[in-house]
Amino acid sequence: MPSMSGRSSMKADRTIRPIRSERDHEAALAEVERLWGARSGTPEGDRLDVLATLVDAYETEHVPIDPPDPVEAILFRMEQQGLTRKDLEPFIGSRTRVAEILNRKRNLSIDMIRRLHEGLGISAEVLIRPTRSRNAA
Repeated sequence: MPSMSGRSSMKADRTIRPIRSERDHEAALAEVERLWGARSGTPEGDRLDVLATLVDAYETEHVPIDPPDPVEAILFRMEQQGLTRKDLEPFIGSRTRVAEILNRKRNLSIDMIRRLHEGLGISAEVLIRPTRSRNAA
């Protein structure tokens, strides 16, 4: 006998469907958040895996992600590799020059871009992009 509390209709709402709109995407993200931490191999874990795959496919096609600006890319690589500002000196120059670059007071030169690309493996395409807060004081 169906429950008067609406629980049986809740089960119908939990059917996994393709993500075709922003509304579907938001609903799927809310469900992923609800299921986050579910153990693998459980019904909840399986549901999370399927939803995450659907969300990834939708976002790949419909949610373009801008590449990071050069400073963000450098900071990310520093964090990844446990580098300090001093470690950047061979690629950028003096301690003052490193500070100017990371504080967005100065743009990267072609030589700096080349050294950062070759030495740290940061995409040259990312490094040649304009710095986001370029005119910030």
